[in-house]
Amino acid sequence: MATIFSRIIAGEIPSYKVAEDHYCYAFLDINPLAEGHTLVVPKVETDYLFDLDDEHYMHLMAFARKVAKAQKAVLPCLRIGVAVLGLEVPHAHIHLVPLQSEADLDFRKEKKQLTPEQFRAIAERIAGAFAKL
Repeated sequence: MATIFSRIIAGEIPSYKVAEDHYCYAFLDINPLAEGHTLVVPKVETDYLFDLDDEHYMHLMAFARKVAKAQKAVLPCLRIGVAVLGLEVPHAHIHLVPLQSEADLDFRKEKKQLTPEQFRAIAERIAGAFAKL
């Protein structure tokens, strides 16, 4: 059975896409720690990040770096935090979280509540910056 991320990539479940290429898909987390919190996933369905073959792994990391640069260009933050947890969805993924402090990367804290319009506007800004890189 396809993971929720595979269903998002296939367009079966809507998402706020910020970037996509042949190997990867990036979209806003709908339960964000910060505005612009983005998930970057490989299109190949693999449960554990370090089980990806070298080609997919290296491409995913380069793609995530480009997404992070786009986030940093359009979001007010000091850095983009990176987290790889992978326990909640059996599909490898990278969290990219805009940070003002290290405390912003605490997954136990209350998530931000954003409207669909806010999500769309943020996704469009990141996508626009991504396209320019």
